[in-house]
Amino acid sequence: MAHRSRAALTAFAALGGLIAGFCSLAAAELVSALVRPEAGPVTAVGGAVIDRSPAALKEFAVRHFGTGDKLALELGIVVLLAVFAMAVGVLALHHRRTGSAAVLLFGAVGAVAAVGRPEGSAPDALPSVVGAAVGAGVLFALTGRLTTAPPRPPAPASGSGSGSGSGEAYRAFDRRGFVITAAVATAVSAGAGLLGRRLTSSVQAGATASRHDLVLPVPDSPAPAVPAGTGLDIRGLSPFFTPNKDFYRVDTALVVPRLDAAGWRLRIHGEGVARPLTVGLHDLLRREIIERDITLACVSNEVGGPYIGNARWLGVRLADLLREAGVRPPSAGGPADQLVARSVDGMTIGTPVEAVMDGRDAMLALGMNGEPLPFAHGFPVRMVVPGLYGYVSACKWIEDIELTTFDAYDAYWVRRSWAQQAPVKTESRIDTPRSLASPKPGTVPVAGVAWAQHRGISRVEVRVDGGEWHTARLAAADNRDTWRQWVWEWPATSGRHTLEVRATDGTGATQTGRRAGTVPDGATGRHSVVVDVS
Repeated sequence: MAHRSRAALTAFAALGGLIAGFCSLAAAELVSALVRPEAGPVTAVGGAVIDRSPAALKEFAVRHFGTGDKLALELGIVVLLAVFAMAVGVLALHHRRTGSAAVLLFGAVGAVAAVGRPEGSAPDALPSVVGAAVGAGVLFALTGRLTTAPPRPPAPASGSGSGSGSGEAYRAFDRRGFVITAAVATAVSAGAGLLGRRLTSSVQAGATASRHDLVLPVPDSPAPAVPAGTGLDIRGLSPFFTPNKDFYRVDTALVVPRLDAAGWRLRIHGEGVARPLTVGLHDLLRREIIERDITLACVSNEVGGPYIGNARWLGVRLADLLREAGVRPPSAGGPADQLVARSVDGMTIGTPVEAVMDGRDAMLALGMNGEPLPFAHGFPVRMVVPGLYGYVSACKWIEDIELTTFDAYDAYWVRRSWAQQAPVKTESRIDTPRSLASPKPGTVPVAGVAWAQHRGISRVEVRVDGGEWHTARLAAADNRDTWRQWVWEWPATSGRHTLEVRATDGTGATQTGRRAGTVPDGATGRHSVVVDVS
C-alpha cells in the first residue's frame, strides 16, 4: 500500500508540474499578444536555438524535415518543456521553494533569449517573466495541496492498522484540494491563452486585410510572353511556374511575420549613400513597375533536391532606388561593395552591390505569380536577385538596406561558415522516373529541369549505367534567369539501371561530377536515380 501511495503522490506531483507549465505558457501567450507574437518563450528560445546551432545541424534539419523544420523544432521544445515541467513538479514535492525557483530560472532563460534576438528589445522579456511567475505560483499552490493532509476522522479505538505505517506520509494529502486548484488554474489559464490567441488574430487580421486590399498595378515593363514549348507535357515533371503554395520556404522565422502594408517602411542608408531614403509601399507603387520570370534556389539544396522554384515576380528595380540614393557600384568608384538587407525578424543578408547594379533584374518584389506576396514569402516586400543563392540575395520581410563592405560586416549566414558571395551553380535534376520506380521496358521519358540563373542552359545530357552521354531535348527557353525543362526518350531494357544527368550553361561550362556538400557555397555533383525496369 505504501508503495502505491508513494507512486500516486509522485504522479500527482508530475501532473502538477505539467499543469504549472501549461499555465505558464498560456500566460506568456496572452502577454506576447500585447507585446508581439515573436516574443513568446517557445518562439524566443527556438530562435535562439536556431541562431546558435552549427551549420551541420541546420543542414540536417532542412534535409530531413524540409519546410517543416520549424514545426519539428517547436514540437521538440514543447516536449522538452513537458519533461522539464514534470521533473520540476516532482522536485517541488520534496523541495517546494526550490521547484518554484526552477520555474523562475527557466523563465529567465526565455527572457534572455527574447531580448537577445537580433530584433529583440526590453519589452520582449515580459512574456517569459510573467509566464514564469504564473507557473511558479501555480506550482507552489499545487505542491501545497500535496504536502498538506486534509482533515481526518478520529482514529478507531482498536487496532485495525489504519493510518499507521511508513506509507502514511504518502497517503495523507489533499486530493480534493489538488483537483480543485488544478481545475481552476487550468480553466483560467485556458481562457487567458484563448484571449491571447484572439488578440494576436485581431492584430494579424489587419495585415491580412492589407494584403487582401492590395491591388497589384499593371507593370510598366511586363515580362515577355513565355515562348510556346517552354513547358513539356510529361507526367511527373515539375511545372514551369511553381505555384505559390508549393514554392519552397527555407528561413529561420519560427513565426511568419505578418506586416500591415500601410505601416511598412524601408530605409536605405550607409557608406556611399549621398541621399538616405525611406520609402513605403505606396512610394514603390508610384515608381516604374517591372515584371520578370526568375528562378530562386536555396544554397541548402542538395544535388537533386527540392529547394528551388520558378515564379513571375512583380516589383521595382533595386538599382534605381540605389542610384536615387547616390549609390555607385565599386566598378564606378563606389566605396561600398556589400548591401546588407535586414528583415523585421532580425535576419541579415549580404549581397554584392555590383551584382545588384550590373543590369540584371534585381528587384524589390511585391507580387508573386499574379498576386501579392504570400506572408510566408515576404509580404509586403522582399528582395529578389537572379543568379545568386537566396541566403545572399532574397531577403524576405525587408525593412532596412545598409551599404557597407564585406570586410566590415559579416551577415547572418556568413558568421555560420557560409561563403560571403555565392552565385548559383550549374545544376540539373531528374524529376521522372523517380528513384526506385519500376517502368516497363520500351521507351521511357527521362525528364527534369536544369538551371544556371543569369547564364542560362544550353545543353542537357543523360547517360545510363555510366555509359555514353545522350543529348536530351530542351524545352524552349524563357530567359537566362529561369530553369529549363528537358527530356530524353530512353529505350529502356529489363534490369536495374542508374540514370545520371548533367547540364551545360550558357557560358559553355559543364556541370561538374565532383560531389561536394552544400557548405560553404552550394552543393556540386550530378543527380542520379536507380530504377528497376520490369
